[in-house]
Formats: sequence, structure tokens, C-alpha cells
Amino acid sequence: MSATSTSNRALVLGKGKSGEAAARELRRRGFDVEFAEDFALVVASPGVHVKSELELGCEELKRRGWRLLAVTGSKGKSSVVKAVADAINLSGGRAVACGNFGLPVSDLVGEPPGWAIVEVSSFMLETTALAPDTFEAAAILNIQEDHLDRHGSVGVYRTLKLRLLACAKSGLTGEEVREDSAEAALLSGSYFDNAILRANGIIAARLMRAAGLDDAAIARAFAAFEPLPHRFQRVAEFGGVECIDDSKATSLAALAAGLEMAGSRVRLIAGGLAKGDDPKSVLAHLTKRAKKVYLIGHCAEVFFAAWSDAVDCEICGTMQKAVESAMRDAEKGDKILLSPGTASFDQFKSFGQRGDVFAELVKKEGQKKT
Repeated sequence: MSATSTSNRALVLGKGKSGEAAARELRRRGFDVEFAEDFALVVASPGVHVKSELELGCEELKRRGWRLLAVTGSKGKSSVVKAVADAINLSGGRAVACGNFGLPVSDLVGEPPGWAIVEVSSFMLETTALAPDTFEAAAILNIQEDHLDRHGSVGVYRTLKLRLLACAKSGLTGEEVREDSAEAALLSGSYFDNAILRANGIIAARLMRAAGLDDAAIARAFAAFEPLPHRFQRVAEFGGVECIDDSKATSLAALAAGLEMAGSRVRLIAGGLAKGDDPKSVLAHLTKRAKKVYLIGHCAEVFFAAWSDAVDCEICGTMQKAVESAMRDAEKGDKILLSPGTASFDQFKSFGQRGDVFAELVKKEGQKKT
């Protein structure tokens, strides 16, 4: 799509960071840009060319000599993107994390070429159609129930995710990964060296290889990796009670993973704005790992109805009440885990703010106990 003498107007839907980045790139190409916001639904006729910011940016980066890797999946995307970008930079190359995590892709236009490590969401894939050789390699980490409030069914969600592989010279999926893969040894002692994250780590290693890194460089990168905030982050410990911020767990599948990583004796804070996934899907994990669940947010009563027959549950409503109750009940050896299994927008601006509030509250309550 390019500006012409007869039509040089472009409409950008939404004014988030991706929309603003798309507008900057379109203006650079000579378009007059208008914005439209606050629509629940947009219907485009076949005569209107619809293109995502992701597509706009990737096409231009390829033209300018960038090399691109892509990652999608239901959980763990941002950590894998960061791990790959960090590894390339640590080895002396140049890489930028972008897309759904980091900068919008279009904001890299004009910077010196390097590796763009692109996190791709299912929302982005709804309106993206890229050439088959856009990405040197693309990976689908996992596909679990998520965003069903948007996509309607797991089948539609899976179909969207699979679109990414058609845009890459080679594709990787978590379903192909085996824990005895040669790359597993490279993860030793790292954030990814556990049963829940090992498959994601192996895929990250294979993407690092696609960027030309050898095994020694990959092992060094995993040893140096610092996880992102709000991804199973230990934020406090008081009287032998460990407090863990896993606010990025915005789906029930991610909540289940958080429980498994925590082990046993978990006092779980969960709830928020549900995405349509079935709360009963995590019952086995709750009965195995949770001593008690403290429910907050919009879906507290729904989760209570689904879980309370199997595990002790308390409807707390707010994060403050949940933290106060969990800290009151906790005994030495317990873990207080914020792993909500939901979006945050009913009570918070973002999952980050939700995690920050949790960390502040556990520290405040912990000081009262010491």
C-alpha cells in the first residue's frame, strides 16, 4: 500500500503505542493520517485495504536489510523474545525485542539494521498477511485456552496462531520439543531449567541458533538471563513465607503453570477479568498445590462456584483484602502466589500495576509481622 495522487489518506484504528507507530510510518510514506478510537467492532468492506502495524513494519524492515525472528504462543512469549534478543546482544550482535513486547515494529524503521525479535499476538495475526520469507524462523511455543472472549473458540485461536508459520522460512512448535533434546543441557541452572519452562527454553535456543549463535554463546546467554518483572518473581519473604508475583499469568493455563512452579503449600491470589476459559480446567492443579485460594475482581464469584467444592476459597474482592487474609493465614513454609489467571483491567491499568500493588502490600503486611 503506498500513497498515490488520487488517494493518500490512511485511517489508523486505535491510538495505543502500536497505532501511534503505524501513524508515524504512514506519514513517512506520505500519507495523511487520521485516527479513529473507541469502537467495539470495525467492519471493512472488501474494497478497503486493511493492514496491521505489524505487517507495515515488518515489510519495511525487511526492505531495509533487517533479519527477523518471530515468537507466538499462549504463555511465555515475552521471556523467549527477551532471551533471544539478550543472547544476540551478549554475543556482540545487534538485536531488538519488538512487537507485542518492547517497541512497536514500525518504530525500528530508520535505525541501523540488525535482528528484530518479534513477539506476535493472536490479535495481531487477525489482520496480518506477510510474505512466506518474512521471518528467518518463527516459533509457536504452545496453544492453550486464551482470549476466547475475543476469538470465540480454541479452534479459531489455534488457526490464527498457525498463520505465523506460513510467514517464515522455517517453523518451530512446542509440540515438537522433547525434554531430552540436545539443547536442554544448555539451560542448566537458568530460569528455563524446570519442567514448566524447559520446552520454551529449548525453542529459544533453537532460535538463537537460527541467528548464528554457537552452543557456548547460547549457554552463556541462559546463565546470564534475567527474567522479566511479574513472571514468577520473588518479591518478599517474611517469617519463612515466600511471596511470588506472577501477575503476568493472565490465562488459566498460565495460572496452572504458576502453581506447578510453586510446588506445594500455595496460598493463591486469583481472579480479575476472565477471558472465557473454563475455570474447572485447573481443578487438578488447585487440589494438588493450593492450601487456599483468595479471590479478587470481577470473576471472584464465578471462580468460587467452580472451585470451592475442591479447595478452600475466600472471596476477598480487593487485592488489599486478599493480601491481608493470605498473610494472616500463612505459616512458615507457605508460599503466597499472585497468579490471577485473568486480565487485570477490572481493577488495574495493567498486569504490571497489579503486580506492583501486590508487591507493595505484601511488604507492608510483612513488616507488621516482624
